[in-house]
Amino acid sequence: MLVNLILRRLGQAVPLLLGVVVLNFLLIQMVPGTFLDVMTAERQVTDPALIERLRVTYGMDQPASVQLLKYIASVAQLDLGYSYRHNTQVIDVIGAHLPATLVLMLSALAIAVLVGVAAGIVSSIKVNTWWDTAVSLFATLCFAAPSFWLGIMLIVLFAVKLGWFPVGGMVTIGLDGGLWQQTLDVLHHLALPAITLGLFYSASYARVMRASMLEVSRMDYVRTAKAKGLKDVAIVLRHMARNAVLPIVTLLGLQLGAVLGGSIVVEAVFSWPGIGSVLFDSVMSRNYPVVLGILVLSSAVVILANIAVDILYARLDPRIKAL
Repeated sequence: MLVNLILRRLGQAVPLLLGVVVLNFLLIQMVPGTFLDVMTAERQVTDPALIERLRVTYGMDQPASVQLLKYIASVAQLDLGYSYRHNTQVIDVIGAHLPATLVLMLSALAIAVLVGVAAGIVSSIKVNTWWDTAVSLFATLCFAAPSFWLGIMLIVLFAVKLGWFPVGGMVTIGLDGGLWQQTLDVLHHLALPAITLGLFYSASYARVMRASMLEVSRMDYVRTAKAKGLKDVAIVLRHMARNAVLPIVTLLGLQLGAVLGGSIVVEAVFSWPGIGSVLFDSVMSRNYPVVLGILVLSSAVVILANIAVDILYARLDPRIKAL
């Protein structure tokens, strides 16, 4: 059953990813200006013969339909094109910056889930008390505050005023130490951007977890557990939380794309060397092969994450059948 579910989801992912490639390519074609215009302007190329030769080299002399078919064929072979600005393959440019973005995303999601689930559980078992009010106020503030503003405030307080964390970057320049010291240094730089991104999404998890816990608390098996004399902690953690967390799993898969998009803003605030900074630079320089490559890769990551969420959901809830 589980194997059938995986195969069916992968089969659905192929046309979906193809649609994403086609849509992104067509949108790029509609944008005025090309990377050739920027490249010739930066390098002060005015010779018409040389410009035409460059157009032929990059395949820009061909109709858009032909370019699209060639691009689809290249993507199928894991070839995302060539970045003239970086003078290397697009896949190499993304590979050099993707680990930093993944570290930031996973750290932020871990913070969001842990803080949101814990806050939602506390709010549900202390409903209509000052604990519930405090959690609701916390969730509202985190959700309403723009991530870039929250990041700047954290920089001002913890980096500038208190000096506890670095202002930006991923590593300390010139740090000479072993693997353990370098790891601690990366974690030190990671703290503020991960907290900034994680707190924003923890608000949604807190509200969803609270509502789910209150709904689960009215189920028959919870009353049965209480009648057996089980401790409140065991009832909450072993019976209620396990079933109440299912909507969180669904929300996690749906928000992965949003977290990836939000990381771009946070990376800009904290000078985090991820694909967000590369994407911004590529858009400004009309380096569309890199833009397309990042969009395709991020879409693939979101699709695979949603497949993983479907599988995890089926494992957590025995009532769900892989039909």
